[in-house]
Amino acid sequence: MTADTLVYDIGNSRYINLTDRCTLRCQFCPKHNGSTQVHDYQLKLSKRPMAEVIIPLLENPAQYKEVVFCGFGEPTLNLKTLLSVAHYVKAHGGNVRVNTDGLGNRLHKRNILPELAACVDRLSISLNAQNEDVYNTHCKPQLPNAYQELLDFIKLAPHYIKHVTITAIEGLPGVDTAACEKIAKQAGVHFKKRFLDQVG
Repeated sequence: MTADTLVYDIGNSRYINLTDRCTLRCQFCPKHNGSTQVHDYQLKLSKRPMAEVIIPLLENPAQYKEVVFCGFGEPTLNLKTLLSVAHYVKAHGGNVRVNTDGLGNRLHKRNILPELAACVDRLSISLNAQNEDVYNTHCKPQLPNAYQELLDFIKLAPHYIKHVTITAIEGLPGVDTAACEKIAKQAGVHFKKRFLDQVG
């Protein structure tokens, strides 16, 4: 049996694969198209890892441009481990980025941003669509009212974390990246255009 890939490197960043579960079923995600691979890494997990398993795999966190919580699922689903590892990274001179679908507050039924702010330098939030209909078409949320919850999270995030970026993917039918960028400007956060089938 092959060991789970808990950390992997893209460029000079170390990525942490906290969970392969997600609150969305995005139709453009590799795992919903028959693949468990990102770059050269197989990211399917046999179980949700704990902090004490991940921390020894980080070596010296300060050597990386960033330690990124991303992987094959939504990292805030494994929030306790995320926070423990992120605090370790910060205590050892590293920089932390969290890639999220922005539904953590809805999922945990509380504002998790103060907890993230204590150990996260950068937050990247997947907006993916300029309105609810396009979002539901591509992202297939499992939680009701997900798009509004996402917008609320985006507006709240910069009050806690200095560097917040929202992303949308060029090449998805019906997605207007210019309109998504306008949402970012209105929220006072950065915008990054991603491209379909380009990961990392």
